[in-house]
Amino acid sequence: MSAMYRGMVQTVVGPVDPASLGQTLMHEHVFIDLNPPALRGTDPRDGVSDAEIDLCNCFRARAGQHYARDNMRLQDFTVLKAELMEMQRAGGRSIVDLTVGGLGPRPAELRWMAQETGLNIVMGCGHYVSEYHLPEVAGKGTDALAQEIIQALTVGAWGTDVRAGIIGEIGCQSPWQPIEQAVMQGAVIAQQETGAALSVHPGRHKNQPQEVAEFVAARGARMDRVILGHTDRTIFDTDTLFRLADTGVVIEYDLFGWEESYYFPNPAIDMPNDGARLKWLRALIDRGHLDQILISHDICTKTRLEAFGGHGFQHIFANVLPLMRRREFTEDEIRTILVDTPRRLLTIV
Repeated sequence: MSAMYRGMVQTVVGPVDPASLGQTLMHEHVFIDLNPPALRGTDPRDGVSDAEIDLCNCFRARAGQHYARDNMRLQDFTVLKAELMEMQRAGGRSIVDLTVGGLGPRPAELRWMAQETGLNIVMGCGHYVSEYHLPEVAGKGTDALAQEIIQALTVGAWGTDVRAGIIGEIGCQSPWQPIEQAVMQGAVIAQQETGAALSVHPGRHKNQPQEVAEFVAARGARMDRVILGHTDRTIFDTDTLFRLADTGVVIEYDLFGWEESYYFPNPAIDMPNDGARLKWLRALIDRGHLDQILISHDICTKTRLEAFGGHGFQHIFANVLPLMRRREFTEDEIRTILVDTPRRLLTIV
């Protein structure tokens, strides 16, 4: 990346002083189409509903009573602007949108949203899991994938001049697919070339985050600038969690606000609630890993927006921070998790 941007944070409207970030959500989706490509056609399938999400059916969708295609799309600018303004009123100042290849990234709309709200919005780049890959990904080798990510960071992403400011979320599965490994290797090369942080969507087996950490470490990634997301739906024992923390990666609990135990992408697990998430954070802090923790919501469905019966982007600032204080998290700990570590990771080095 050009030297003029080192020491700065690359937002969708240009580079900003890291000191301007304030409280930051590091894993969200402002715009997204989470429907698998096979379900994006116009003809509904058995078990698939095309009913619009509203306050009458939102819980049924969250509880997995049916698959609602409308739930998996965040596209209404007016609704999303209102949600982000609520986040701002609650104390949030910056947000990272990790909608990457295969999920319908909208760079121009993100820039417009940043201009309309005054928020700092940082955009991700790269590709999600193989089921969502664009057709051209299969024909690219590691070097070409790396150059695509580098271009997104230094020139512009998805045919625009809007620059990404972070790599990812790079999608992985368990078992890990070869094409996903090629994308990850390209992402590591891009991290080395640009100084951007790397955010990872790991597979849902408890050992897959460790597999990813060892893979990127072996290829020279800066481990203190690698974020392993979705820990709250993946790791449920301290041995596995502490082993991952010992690699030096940043561990992200990014499903705050998901209070139902039912988790539709993997019904085999019981999703922890926010109180349980805070207990995991405390365990990491007590072991000396405060500087390796991030929290966020990973909002990617309508039913998690306030307009459709959910908690919205405001939840961590309005509800979780008071809970953290009641649970005796210190102000320094809260600032580290929501301000200092995001600022460190989003600053280009």
